[in-house]
Amino acid sequence: MSTITEIAPDVFRISNFFPDFNIQFCQFLVRDEEPLLFHTGMKGLFPVVKEAVSELIDPSTLRWIGFSHFEADECGSLPEWQQVAPNATAVCSLVGKMVSVDDFTGREARGMNNGDILETGKYRFKYLNTPHVPHCWEAGLMFEEVNGTLFSSDILHQNGDTVAVTEDLDVVGSCKETLAQMQASPLADYLPYTAKTDGILRSLAALNPKTVATMHGAAFNGDGAKVINGYADMLREFNAV
Repeated sequence: MSTITEIAPDVFRISNFFPDFNIQFCQFLVRDEEPLLFHTGMKGLFPVVKEAVSELIDPSTLRWIGFSHFEADECGSLPEWQQVAPNATAVCSLVGKMVSVDDFTGREARGMNNGDILETGKYRFKYLNTPHVPHCWEAGLMFEEVNGTLFSSDILHQNGDTVAVTEDLDVVGSCKETLAQMQASPLADYLPYTAKTDGILRSLAALNPKTVATMHGAAFNGDGAKVINGYADMLREFNAV
């Protein structure tokens, strides 16, 4: 059964923990005139995520489905959601639309360029191109400007059955532990570090988010600039040659 937590006004974190893999998978439902779901989860998660969404809105009224990059936990059940919600349109980078998403669903996604705005009613989402952050060529993120919520995908990934929300800046230490664990597994190098990584992370910090909504682990409430800059420092040190 999913855990549902309101982490910012009208932003609900839907989380399921998989003990065999020691990881949470989180989706975020933004309740507004045109509701938005960020992350769909894998196909196998669709029934439980749909049940959780139905506690917050009528699933058939879902209008937008956002995600960072083309991966099962990001958008694996996108076709199932578009059957339940016929007016739901995928929101992704223009690259993602062109190379994967339209072909995957057989429907037109809304391909976004850096800085494009999506309005859902009360709320306003700025699209951010972040190639290879957290990973994949077509990666991008969304920043809700009214309340300052950054939907960060795998940025701030923490393994374990964490609390829903933390204000502890030491969360960066948990991210470092998780990264070390991943490096010792078949999933090593899942976070590529390129010449542009640090700059992209610093630009996200400059948005001064009040909430950082990560897919895996606790969302962060507080000084988002400080926690993302700390995360950037940690990654730079971790990847130092």
